[in-house]
Amino acid sequence: MEEFIGANLLTLITFIPLLGAVIVLFIPRDKLNAIRWTSAFFTFIPLLLGIYLFINFDRNVPGLQFVVRKPWIPQFNVEYYMGIDGLSVLMVLLTVLLSFLCIFASWGIEKGAKAYFSLFLLLETGMLGVFLAMDFFLFYVFWEVGLFPMYFLIGIWGGPRREYAAIKFFLYTLLGSLFMLVTMLILYFHNTPHTFDIPKLIEMRSSYPVELQRILWLALYIAFAIKVPVFPFHTWLPDAHVEAPTPISVILAGILLKMGTYGILRFNFPLFPHGTQYFASFLAYMGVINMIYGALTAMAQRDMKKLVAYSSISHMGYCLLGMASFKESGVIGGALQMFNHGTITAMLFLIVGVIYDRAHHRDIDRFGGLAVQMPVYSGIVALAFFAAMGLPGLNGFISEILVFIGGIKAFPIRTIVSVSTVVITAAYLLWTIHRMFLGKLNEKYKDLPDINGRELFTLVPLGIIVIFVGIYPPPVINIMRETLLSIIKIATGG
Repeated sequence: MEEFIGANLLTLITFIPLLGAVIVLFIPRDKLNAIRWTSAFFTFIPLLLGIYLFINFDRNVPGLQFVVRKPWIPQFNVEYYMGIDGLSVLMVLLTVLLSFLCIFASWGIEKGAKAYFSLFLLLETGMLGVFLAMDFFLFYVFWEVGLFPMYFLIGIWGGPRREYAAIKFFLYTLLGSLFMLVTMLILYFHNTPHTFDIPKLIEMRSSYPVELQRILWLALYIAFAIKVPVFPFHTWLPDAHVEAPTPISVILAGILLKMGTYGILRFNFPLFPHGTQYFASFLAYMGVINMIYGALTAMAQRDMKKLVAYSSISHMGYCLLGMASFKESGVIGGALQMFNHGTITAMLFLIVGVIYDRAHHRDIDRFGGLAVQMPVYSGIVALAFFAAMGLPGLNGFISEILVFIGGIKAFPIRTIVSVSTVVITAAYLLWTIHRMFLGKLNEKYKDLPDINGRELFTLVPLGIIVIFVGIYPPPVINIMRETLLSIIKIATGG
């Protein structure tokens, strides 16, 4: 049994949610609990497999592990080629964890529950496939698979302006997909024999002319920057977050944004090393702009969900600055920020969902004194906010300080300027705590119940990770280090 799982681990972890999506469709719509628990089961199995993968992953090997490779469309050299390395293993673990927790955060979904949970499971398959595909054609298929469920999950189960937000998300992402498609086809026809094999395309990097590298680097950058999102492609994100149901906001910020930075590291850096070096300074500038712009805009928000959305734009800027530094500490810090931000922002959006379910609004200024009425909830909010501030002892601090260490070596002025983000972030988060939780309790909310057991179940695991990685980060740093050093070496021509 263990041998079978080892040989087919990546296939199982990717397609078990898809199997669950099909099974959910056959459950009668009035059997709401059966739909919920079936969905939970088909996200729990990938979670177990993800933990197995994390434990059994060889930290000393920079290349691919648990490889599955079969012919798919042999006439065009398209393969079912899946593999995992240190860059993708944490993203897979984060995806299966958040997907499982978000099923329980979706317990209140009753309208069209069968379609909702089925689409959610399909979305999980798409996200996992993106992180595991080693064939560019297969990668593109999974990238598009994740687009359609998210469109419907926002457009049907979202807020009052859900149709507008869903269409905006769809059009922005589709535009990025077109740039990716063109790049994929150019690379396919440039090489002989024609191939979509990503490691092979990387091996042939020296055959790509300098000008072609720059053009294709920019094309892929646009595709992935829209997903991150990088300024000025960011405008879809606040709309999508505000209108999306809470669990979908968690997935959107926790996983989908990381697909953008993952794509830059997976494709731009090793495929086009000259282009990467040429645009490194530009990438660092965009990282700093994201950090400061996102933080300043977050400070101006009254809607708690929109505040968290703009904070995500800011925190993803750390990833870009760290990656652009080409320094070990910076690149590791940027990649670690992808994982850490996924856990922190998941907590933040779940926290927003808890108060919205009770008060039916997210206006920060209309609350006050909630710490007295909801002490447990307030404590969890404080933990998540302090982690987002980068407080020492919590995981946000580790990734941010590594980014600054790497950035100061490569871009000293830009990094010094970007450090101001730490102060701005602390300002808007502390101000939010002050307005919502301190002072006199608003009489309107004197009967609000504290956080319940199901909500704690979704938040406590993330809180444990935030604290554990903040105190002892080597397990997550070591698992990605060799792969990232290999990518740095290729990108710098070493």
